[in-house]
Amino acid sequence: MLKKDTKTTIKFKGGKMLLKGKSAVVTGSSRGLGRAYALSLAEHGAKVIINGRQKEPAYEVVNQIHKNGGEAVAFLGDISTWENAKLIIECAKDNFGRIDILVNNAGITRDRTLLKMSEEEWDQVIAIHLKGSFACGKFAALEMVKQGSGRIINITSGAGLMGNFGQSNYSAAKAGIIGLTLTWAQELQNNNITVNAVRAAALTRMIEPLLKRAQKKAKEAGMPEPKPEKLGIYPPEAAAPLVVFLASDEAAWINGQVIAIDGPRLVLWSRPQQTRTAFMLPQWRVSELSKHFKTTLGAKLEKIGIDVISYFDS
Repeated sequence: MLKKDTKTTIKFKGGKMLLKGKSAVVTGSSRGLGRAYALSLAEHGAKVIINGRQKEPAYEVVNQIHKNGGEAVAFLGDISTWENAKLIIECAKDNFGRIDILVNNAGITRDRTLLKMSEEEWDQVIAIHLKGSFACGKFAALEMVKQGSGRIINITSGAGLMGNFGQSNYSAAKAGIIGLTLTWAQELQNNNITVNAVRAAALTRMIEPLLKRAQKKAKEAGMPEPKPEKLGIYPPEAAAPLVVFLASDEAAWINGQVIAIDGPRLVLWSRPQQTRTAFMLPQWRVSELSKHFKTTLGAKLEKIGIDVISYFDS
């Protein structure tokens, strides 16, 4: 059920060959959401580069696409390195002649609180999510500018929008990806290239800690253990149509947006913006801030963190 916004019925034109002749790179596509994105892009006609660090799951996706009559090639490697980011885009060009679609999906988690997080745990997550997205985006954009068209879809998270306990590294990286999205959308729009961010809460290994926390919180409150669907967590395949749509010419007018999909629910997120303003002439003093903050800006402070029980029902 939708709340606090307008219910909209969407009619989508196009068939399964919506992306015929297009070439796509999906990082981190040997498992989870990336796998679902890659399979759906291929189902709609795109030729796809499958990326992962382990041979067996990556080739399983390639073979599945071949079995379904599509085209796919595996690129094994860590895309957080500048060299591999360049090579994966070259792989698309060498095998398919061009690069039309980039889905920056690769990611890992190394959850730990601020007081316990190590430098290595910070660096690993920032490298895969943020540096990897930037590097792949850079080399893809260079080719897309030459072609005069392209679609870049960056995968973000609720942690990047609201923060999440124990995920300083992941939250910072995902917030950074939103920053990349908003910046690239401006820089590339005159080249017929769109850049958007997608947030999907899917039933994958990375969402398991959030699901367990929700179940624990419900148990402590004496509530029944919530099923994934009640929290807005659906199979990865439920999120794939949004990526296909944004990758297509049907979405050429959508740029610089953060869009969430949770099964049947589609949400357009607003960017950080001013919510209330107060003035004090000639300028604010500490004593005046203390006196007036509660009745002005501080009258209704923004919520922090993800409420795992109510977040997906808001």
